[in-house]
Amino acid sequence: MRTFSRASQFKKDVKLATRRGKNLTKLKVVLDWLIDGSALPPELHDHPLRGDWHGSRDCHLEPDWILIYTLEGDHVRFERTGTHSDLFR
Repeated sequence: MRTFSRASQFKKDVKLATRRGKNLTKLKVVLDWLIDGSALPPELHDHPLRGDWHGSRDCHLEPDWILIYTLEGDHVRFERTGTHSDLFR
């Protein structure tokens, strides 16, 4: 099991997802998998990021709902969640 932290922007992003009517159960399941160290299913399209987000990864909870996170040893930091346009402006 990994330790975890949440960026302050991630907390704001979760509130926005709630207002948009997103199913937060999907998010919680993926967060739990990452904390437990479980492999993510291929349908989440987990992959490393480049550019400004180099060193982080993202996975797709829905086609246009993304989770960005950073793994550092036994620690996972949840950075952002939202749509492509929210995160990659």
